[in-house]
Amino acid sequence: MDYDYDLYVLGAGSGGVRASRMSAAKGARVAVAESTYLGGTCVNVGCVPKKLFVYGSHFHEEFEDAAAYGWTTRAEKFDWPTLRDNKTAEIERLNGIYRTMLTNAGVDLHEGHAVMTDAHTVSVDGQSYTAEKILIATGGWPVVPDLPGKEHAITSNEAFYIDTFPEKVVVVGGGYIAVEFAGIFAGLGADTTLVYRGPLFLRGFDDSVREFVKEEISKKGVKLRFDTNVTSITEANGRKELKLTDGSVLPADTVLYATGRSPNTGGLGLENAGVSLSDNGAVFIDEYYQTNVSHIYAIGDVTDKIQLTPVAIEEGMCIANNLFTSNPKKKLDYSNVATAVFCQPNIGTVGLTEAQSLALHEGDLDIYDSSFKPMKHTMTGRDERTMMKMIVQRSTDRVLGIHMVGPDAGEIIQGMSVAMVAGATKAQFDATVGIHPTAAEELVTLRDVARSA
Repeated sequence: MDYDYDLYVLGAGSGGVRASRMSAAKGARVAVAESTYLGGTCVNVGCVPKKLFVYGSHFHEEFEDAAAYGWTTRAEKFDWPTLRDNKTAEIERLNGIYRTMLTNAGVDLHEGHAVMTDAHTVSVDGQSYTAEKILIATGGWPVVPDLPGKEHAITSNEAFYIDTFPEKVVVVGGGYIAVEFAGIFAGLGADTTLVYRGPLFLRGFDDSVREFVKEEISKKGVKLRFDTNVTSITEANGRKELKLTDGSVLPADTVLYATGRSPNTGGLGLENAGVSLSDNGAVFIDEYYQTNVSHIYAIGDVTDKIQLTPVAIEEGMCIANNLFTSNPKKKLDYSNVATAVFCQPNIGTVGLTEAQSLALHEGDLDIYDSSFKPMKHTMTGRDERTMMKMIVQRSTDRVLGIHMVGPDAGEIIQGMSVAMVAGATKAQFDATVGIHPTAAEELVTLRDVARSA
């Protein structure tokens, strides 16, 4: 059959754009459909605007700390529309860059809602296109649990565009988005409470990191309510009230729900193509991103595996290689994927947590950890600390995990992840000369075992 395209991609987010461009560069005829915004979650309502907001929310501390260094200055006032609109202008600039990248690569962009009408046909706003291969890269979407008054809550999608900056905010959730936005709102001056149903947030991260971050963000004014859930939200005269499971009531101007994201597969017509989905709507794939339908593939958050932009991009590279070259098939190694949480202070982590290490190597572990005041604050007097932790398998001397909480943790752990992927040993870290004075040098000067496990 003579198809319109060799590859049709549903979704122009980070993974879909990379797969489209690289496939076109290898000679494939490619089209991509996008109904919301070019660049996907990361560029528009995720990583990029979030980090810009984190930068903005930290300036009040910089103004305060400047006095210890001889600067007589103070923050007069914060203007929310300036931050919001400058952020939006930057996002629109990036949207244009994504459009140009696709155009320059020879990829046809179809802006509209795509629906699969059969296993080889995609319909976009009434226009049908056929493709030999199809890639699902539609990402994820925030989910608000079904509770009375849920319509009074916003998600991270809307938080980047609110009209008036709130005086009092309640953030509901315990993942990285909830913790990051709690820090953003508090840093920009809102009275902020974080409500989480479990005993401690950031489930899945190293327990030492979770405990440390709890203490640090509490110092920055975020009120923490653990083992608590919301039973209902009411609104009167623009003010919200949240009823909690412990019987208390929390007032708020803004209620942000960051309780998870689900794969964005609704309304795509995947059932018409016979694509199998999990109970939560995730697309089932094998190790090479192939669905149960041999010519249909999926990458990124829609598969509900590791929800990180760089992971989706690398998966997109694998798709282009596997489908349109004669090179050996590629798949991503997920074992040492580094990540950062841009709470304040930041988290950076790569490799196994202590709990994961114990499950695999109990009785064969040495744990190194360190906590100290960042050099900058030895003069400011700010009560903020940095934490570093390294987990080593004693019998092999191999480093299994590195975890950090502190300024620029993501930047530091990015370098550490190269060493982890290379299989670095503790002896190699010890043989590395540190850069002094830096926080990062602590990771090559950890000499004393804090405990064995």
